[in-house]
Amino acid sequence: MTVRKAWIWATVAVGAALSFVMLLVVGVYTVAGNLANGIGGGSVALAKNAVPAAYSAIVQKWGNLCSAINPALLAAQLYQESGFNPNAKSPAKAEGIAQFIPGTWAIHGIDGNGDGKADVWDPRDAIPSAASYDCKLASYVKDEPGNPTENMLAAYNAGAYAVIRYGGVPPYKETQNYVRTITTLAKSFAAPVQRLDPSKQAAGAINYAQQKLGTPYLWGGDGTPEEGGRFDCSGLTKAAYASVGITLPRVANDQYNAGPHPSRNELLPGDLVFFSHDPTNSRAIHHVGIYVGGGYMIDAPRTGAVIRFDPIDNSDYFGATRVTADGAKALPTTV
Repeated sequence: MTVRKAWIWATVAVGAALSFVMLLVVGVYTVAGNLANGIGGGSVALAKNAVPAAYSAIVQKWGNLCSAINPALLAAQLYQESGFNPNAKSPAKAEGIAQFIPGTWAIHGIDGNGDGKADVWDPRDAIPSAASYDCKLASYVKDEPGNPTENMLAAYNAGAYAVIRYGGVPPYKETQNYVRTITTLAKSFAAPVQRLDPSKQAAGAINYAQQKLGTPYLWGGDGTPEEGGRFDCSGLTKAAYASVGITLPRVANDQYNAGPHPSRNELLPGDLVFFSHDPTNSRAIHHVGIYVGGGYMIDAPRTGAVIRFDPIDNSDYFGATRVTADGAKALPTTV
């Protein structure tokens, strides 16, 4: 690849809890309204806070450089490459937030911030360079049949010659997976523009978490027999969705990118709700729970506590994700 590669709580009586959960399961299939809760303009607005605030304006601007890309797609590439880490360095010597290898940077790196120097370690240069490189690849394969964005991504992965040779996305499994991954992942960085469909697996995830109410918290817990069936916050959400066939990443800030992001007034039971000490940075998320309706979630809060119902409305509330099977599958295993 050319540019590639890390408290308030509520006590609920059993009878009331069962009735409550029944209402929630019904609520999973309630139709929600829609709100494009994003920033900036252009072809696609970024979902609120999906991109760290330090980079969101740059991604929004440069993501509209040409018609083959958009801000959400550019964000998905940056997340896939480095997890928005400007200091990332891979064993293959790929460097910076966009993971340019030195030879590619020497040809395609640009001075995006106008300070007279193209610096691979400066996101103000590297993000514009990634967008510029995407657009240059798109220009190389613009006459090939098929979707221009998919052809550009295929050229990014396999080289423009392969796209030209095969008249579109080449029949390479790795390349096809890369195109599918980035286009799917981009949906988690785009502001919703229509109603988000309820997750078919939401009720099952809630049911799993409800059965764990009262289980003591364990930092790093995945609920294994060796751990006494105990969980931490993201271990619980991971296990809940695994019970319905969806594999989530292990840590909360990566789980945030497992699907599109409903606004607070669009929440449905089964949505994951997230909490961060930095309200502008999804990479600073420190806690996650499963929304159950009525302003409450099931979560594993902290050492010394048990899995319980907690209100979601506190000062650390960051946002939510409506988990999709495709969205979870597209997430990188490490960023």
